[in-house]
Amino acid sequence: MPFKESPLYSILNNKCPRCHEGNFFVTSNHYNLKKFGGLNDKCPVCNEDFRREPGYYYGATYVSYALTVSFGIGLYLLLCVVFSVEVVPFIITLSVLLFLLLPITYRFSRIIWIHMFVKYKAPNKH
Repeated sequence: MPFKESPLYSILNNKCPRCHEGNFFVTSNHYNLKKFGGLNDKCPVCNEDFRREPGYYYGATYVSYALTVSFGIGLYLLLCVVFSVEVVPFIITLSVLLFLLLPITYRFSRIIWIHMFVKYKAPNKH
């Protein structure tokens, strides 16, 4: 399978889970704070509906939790175990980094969540 057909390509590039071509979010800038969470209603390429039913993306909070815990454990192992940093500086560092990474975590959790339910379908080539 070519990389463009893999879910990882679509997740990292914020593309439609069905066709991997259309944009999932309104803007590609994670830190455009006015539009960072804005989803397109439908994929401009394959017309896949991104808006689903009300409350659909509540499940993305579980993905966000998993990403946050994984990041926290990795940072703990790096700072406290490898570099012998004390706990208080670790907690401060973790808090600041999680705050700064919030837009990225938010977007990744939503796009990972929809990838769990929508499978890739190669576009018809005429």
